[in-house]
Amino acid sequence: MTHRFDPTLLRDYDLRGTVGETLHAADAWALGRSFGTVIARAGGKRVAVGYDGRLSSPMLEDALVEGLTRSGIDVRRIGLGPTPMLYHAEATGDVQGAIQITGSHNPGDQNGFKLVQGHAPFFGADIQRLGVMAAAGDWEAGAGRVETVEVMEAYAARLMQGFDGPACRIGWDAGNGAAGPVVEKLTQRLPGEHHLLFTQVDGHFPNHHPDPSEERNLADLHRLVLEKQLDFGVAFDGDGDRIGVVDGKGRTIAGDQLLGLFAQDVLKKRPGAPIVADVKASQTLFDRIAALGGRPDMWKTGHSHIKSRMKQIGSPLGGETTGHLFFADDYPGYDDGLYAAIRLIRLVSALGQSVTALCDALPVSVITPELRFPVPEPRKFAVVEEVLARLRAAGADLCDIDGARVQTADGWWLLRASNTQAALVARAEAADQAALARLLAQIDSQLADSGLIRLVMP
Repeated sequence: MTHRFDPTLLRDYDLRGTVGETLHAADAWALGRSFGTVIARAGGKRVAVGYDGRLSSPMLEDALVEGLTRSGIDVRRIGLGPTPMLYHAEATGDVQGAIQITGSHNPGDQNGFKLVQGHAPFFGADIQRLGVMAAAGDWEAGAGRVETVEVMEAYAARLMQGFDGPACRIGWDAGNGAAGPVVEKLTQRLPGEHHLLFTQVDGHFPNHHPDPSEERNLADLHRLVLEKQLDFGVAFDGDGDRIGVVDGKGRTIAGDQLLGLFAQDVLKKRPGAPIVADVKASQTLFDRIAALGGRPDMWKTGHSHIKSRMKQIGSPLGGETTGHLFFADDYPGYDDGLYAAIRLIRLVSALGQSVTALCDALPVSVITPELRFPVPEPRKFAVVEEVLARLRAAGADLCDIDGARVQTADGWWLLRASNTQAALVARAEAADQAALARLLAQIDSQLADSGLIRLVMP
């Protein structure tokens, strides 16, 4: 037996597709056969499997587990929960790999898989290799066993380990995603006053889409914080590995700004340490890390890329503009929005200031949000290569580790291919609106030269 995945399913740092179109139960089964074979040939025997609250997740989980066991792998089913709970199960359990079924922050009709092998992300060429194995039917055969394991209580206890934060008044918005039940457990353990929104897991996402990097999805949390005069509010994406934060004045603190705040604390304990941020991050973040005595390290966007880079250079802290934050000082180094929330409470004690006061002190620039332009899958990568070729020929001040990030007298702009959607992503930052407009005009010009028109204005 062989299987061919839709080529758009196998992405750079996970597998992701539209259920019923590019993603079916047969794909989950074949993934189990291929990944199980990888684990078995590396001498492993057990894999942990978890899933988020999407409507299609139980169906995909059943097929995945069957595929793993057919390859001779024993499966530990940890059930419904956030992705970092799966990471915790992999880091602390006697398993050699792990798979979380999740669509993360994508629309509700999409789903996918995040993979771990040997306490490290499984991505890039390794994911492509799964497709080659499936197409050839290059699978081990066996009869693995299945057991159900309860890990949520242990995970919640790990999040609270070493807690030394104050009693704060906090709003929590789980967005009907998989983080909800853990939020309920955490707030029962934490001191202070806690107001919870949408903790019931519901794959229809009836209140708002669970993506805290989109300002519109924080409207309910903004309202709660201001009406109750809370210290701050936190929100999570669909699988709980990202965080969004609103301060006491109702201002959203971006993911790269949060990273700068955490760097202030971590660098007190680890002076001179490298701090990793993705290529979309504000220049003010890299300048802030350097001013604090750290070594800023700009790297590729994507949770797998950031985690791998942190291990490579021994970084205790990393993050992305989308709210993925990675702590490797007193935590295992994986992205965990719930742990980031706990660390934010602890930060208030560590720095002796409220979240609002810390936000007041952040540097100010004029920066766009992420601008996304729909472009077909094959074409999006070709456009970036065309842009890079033109920029190199023109002698631009260029960083090309992930798309094109161009430094000019006005500031910087970025154009890269999304690894999770059929889209190009752009961003720009300047000192004032006039300079920002000139940067956006450069992006427009590059897109026009490749036969595209910018579709979204900041």
